[in-house]
Amino acid sequence: MTRDKRLLQLIKQADEATILRKAVVEQLGNQILETANVMSGVIGSGGKLLLAGNGGSAAEASHFAAELVVRLTSERNRQSLPAMALSVDPAVMTAAANDYGYENVFARQIEGLGCKGDMLIVLSTSGNSPNLVKAVKEAKSRGLIVLALLGGTGGKLKELVDRVLIVPHTSTQRIQEEHLFMVHTLVELVEKDLFA
Repeated sequence: MTRDKRLLQLIKQADEATILRKAVVEQLGNQILETANVMSGVIGSGGKLLLAGNGGSAAEASHFAAELVVRLTSERNRQSLPAMALSVDPAVMTAAANDYGYENVFARQIEGLGCKGDMLIVLSTSGNSPNLVKAVKEAKSRGLIVLALLGGTGGKLKELVDRVLIVPHTSTQRIQEEHLFMVHTLVELVEKDLFA
C-alpha cells in the first residue's frame, strides 16, 4: 500500500470516528446525564467510586479516578472526590492473582474496600472479562451500585449491572476513544453538579 493510500485510509477512519461520536451523543446523551446524576448522588451521600478494567481499560479506569481525585481542568479548583482505580497497586494485584487466581483480582479488593452505597465502575470493550464479571457479582452482593462502560453488544456484563453505557461498535480502539469521551463528560457533569 502506498503512503498516500495509507493516509487516505487514516482520514477515512477519522471520519468514521466522528460519525460514531455523533451516534454516541444521540443515543447515549440522556443516559450519560442520568449516570452523572447517580455518581453525584453516591459522592454526595458519602460513598466512593471504585474503578476497574483490563489492559487499555485499566488505564482508562486509572485516568477516570485521577480526573475525579485531582480535577478535570485548572478552570475548576475544587475539593478531591473519593475515587480509586483497583488496578494500580501491583502488590495487591499480583498477590490476589497468585493466591486467588486472576479472575478474583478485583473481587478480592471489593470485598475489602467496597461498602453499601459505593459505586463500582467497570470498563470493558467486550463485556466478557471473567475478573470483571466476578467483581460485579461481589459488588452487587455488598450493595454497591454498578455502572459499566462497554462496547459492541455489551457482553455478559450488560445484564449484570445497574447502569450501562454501550458504545455500539466492534473496534476496540473506537470503543476506547468513546469511553474516554464519556469519562471526561461524566467528570465534567459531576463537577458542575457538586461544585456549581
